[in-house]
Amino acid sequence: MKALVLSGGRATRLRPITHTSAKQLVPVANKPILFYALEAIRDAGIRDIGIIVGHTAEEIMAAVGGGERWGVKVTYISQEAPLGLAHAVKIAHPFIGNDRFVMFLGDNLIREGVTEVVQRFEGEQANAHIMLAKVPNPQDFGVAELDGNRVQRLVEKPKEPKSDLALVGVYLFDSNIFKAVNAIKPSARGELEITDAIQYLIEKDYAVHWHLITGWWKDTGKLEDLLEANRLVLENIETRIEGRVDESSCTDGRVIVEKGAEIVRSVIRGPAIIGEDCRIEDSYVGPFTSIYNRVTITGSEVEHSIVLEDSCIRGIGARIEDSLIGKNVTVSKDDGRPRAYRLMLGDNSDVSVL
Repeated sequence: MKALVLSGGRATRLRPITHTSAKQLVPVANKPILFYALEAIRDAGIRDIGIIVGHTAEEIMAAVGGGERWGVKVTYISQEAPLGLAHAVKIAHPFIGNDRFVMFLGDNLIREGVTEVVQRFEGEQANAHIMLAKVPNPQDFGVAELDGNRVQRLVEKPKEPKSDLALVGVYLFDSNIFKAVNAIKPSARGELEITDAIQYLIEKDYAVHWHLITGWWKDTGKLEDLLEANRLVLENIETRIEGRVDESSCTDGRVIVEKGAEIVRSVIRGPAIIGEDCRIEDSYVGPFTSIYNRVTITGSEVEHSIVLEDSCIRGIGARIEDSLIGKNVTVSKDDGRPRAYRLMLGDNSDVSVL
């Protein structure tokens, strides 16, 4: 089998972070989201991976390279515009050939990975296999209606869902999917929808099976889901202290302090991770917080947040929480006069003030 990982798209719901960075490279527990997908594919025994790239291609390619760190071979496939998941399958045909493959959306996190479903697909006669998860808000997802082991119907964001089974961002196909993606027409939003392609297979009596995941699943396209994914991953870390924690500081619970980091007169309450070459001074870092590399925090409190590399938080009186702070950002208290909020914010920023 081969794998197809989608790493294009505009990620409008995570702007302004994604104006300058690929959403698939935003770190969860200090590891880019895309890397979790590549690890899951490798762990399923797949070694030949195609990655669909768009306007952030150079950044994705610089981060992933040829796949050597995972022991896989990576081929990059350029998509000129985000024209839909089925379009991504269509342009990947030269790479896939006649092989069976798993398609993995690069901003999805699945706790149980894909090993079990890949093994099932390899051992059965299905033409397609979809992963499903029970959700409380099925109207926000593509929803599957089932008939025993087969999928009867797929409906994209139904107003009145007939089931609570949402499509997870992982799909398995044999070569018949290429008939489907070449047969369907663009949707009202101008994209070739993968749900339409799978529905085509269903209506042509191809076997479309399903797998219900038992662990958690997160599509990290929104801030609240990204922070929740960060929380869920941090729940499973083990304490590791490679940096320096001075005698006036303490770590409580499961905490990782990477090499080169310094914790000075501060409290780190886990689960939390402090990246390489960070400096945390006279501060508090609370649970479910990931501080990426080379961040400086002084005289401040941060909790349930993600802070990206090379940022500085200084002298903030109130606690920062439920936040995503991008690269090279400075957040500081200004004691100058006249007193005022002084902001330099990019497009689509979201700020809450006291």
